Parts: sequence; C-alpha cells; structure tokens
Amino acid sequence: MSDRSFVEIQNDVISILKTIFDPEIPVDIYELGLIYEIKVSPGGKVDVLMTLTSPACPVAGTLPGEVEGKLKGINGVSDVKVELTFDPPWSQELMSEEAKLELGFL
Repeated sequence: MSDRSFVEIQNDVISILKTIFDPEIPVDIYELGLIYEIKVSPGGKVDVLMTLTSPACPVAGTLPGEVEGKLKGINGVSDVKVELTFDPPWSQELMSEEAKLELGFL
C-alpha cells in the first residue's frame, strides 16, 4: 500500500500521458486532447476516459493498452482501467494551446 497522495499520483499520470504520442501527429495524447477524464480513487485505482482522433485510427487496438501498461508502472497505482469513447468526438478545439502551436494552428 502506498502513502502517495492523490495529487502526486495524478501528476505522475499526467506526466506519463505526456510521453505517449499519436503515431500520426507529433504531439502527445494529453496535449492533443485525447484524454477526457482522469480519476484517481483511494487505494491507487486510476480510471482514464480517452478518445482517438477518429474511430478508424490505426492505433485503436493498441493505444489504450499502451496507456494502461505505462500507468500501471506508476508508484502507488494499484489498478488501471482505460475506457475508449467517441462521444463527444475528438476535434481540434480539444487540443492545448501548446499542441495547436506545435502543429501550426496558431
């Protein structure tokens, strides 16, 4: 059992998500706006609600598993559940200012 706080675990989750990239776009999935929700529960259970740029995304079968696997390696995380949704559909408005700048949208 870990004595790490909710904030510490959530910060680590976000840091890890920023190391995972969409293979077609040179921006991490967090800044790209693919992460809709992160919940850290007592005991270190992490639930992530995410989307992809499109339902036909070539990594639809592998990206959620990559997210789950990397998050399970965080100190204090006991379990990870990644749920994929397309409601609401992803759009460029979900990207951070940093991502928009990186991709030349600003």
